[in-house]
Amino acid sequence: MSPALVVTGTDTGVGKTVFAAALAGALAGAYWKPVQAGLEEETDSDLVARLSGLPAERILPEAYRLRTPCSPHRAAELDGVAIDPARLVLPGCGHRLVIEGAGGALVPLTRDLVFADIFARWALPVVLVARTALGTINHSLLSIEALRARGIAIAGIAFVGEANEDSEATIAAMGDVRRLGRLPHLDPLDRDGLARAFAAHFRVEDFAV
Repeated sequence: MSPALVVTGTDTGVGKTVFAAALAGALAGAYWKPVQAGLEEETDSDLVARLSGLPAERILPEAYRLRTPCSPHRAAELDGVAIDPARLVLPGCGHRLVIEGAGGALVPLTRDLVFADIFARWALPVVLVARTALGTINHSLLSIEALRARGIAIAGIAFVGEANEDSEATIAAMGDVRRLGRLPHLDPLDRDGLARAFAAHFRVEDFAV
């Protein structure tokens, strides 16, 4: 079993952080967001800490904390920071680690490096998180192709949103990926409700890759 899983998305705002919180909590693992862009509102690490139930020491510190909520390459430029891939080394923590990228797999970290390039260097399995709304087939299949082009193992695809059986099945079949489950939108969104929803719609053993 891999010591870590990477969670990436098909786009920004698909529910990737909420899913990562649920997964890290279900695994009783740890969480790491290597690059955080945007600090004025609740950060992704803050959200995971609130929703996962993990002890504070298992929310690992970011390698880079950038002020502007935009693509990390541009946020770094605005902050006068040069993102060094050598700093994006897997941390040891003694627990199964859930690593969350930023936005989609091809979001740039620098002008010549995207997140998927780092995923390939780590040689870890990736869980792709996709919305169920219109456009998801195209975004999902493009993301799958981009990951596979770099030799990245895809553990499966997790959907977030209202059920859309045809789209979900089409993506799984055409993309030749395992459909892990679907996390519904939750209102209110809180720790207990998220844990119950994850347990109802996913099997923890499917993430033992």
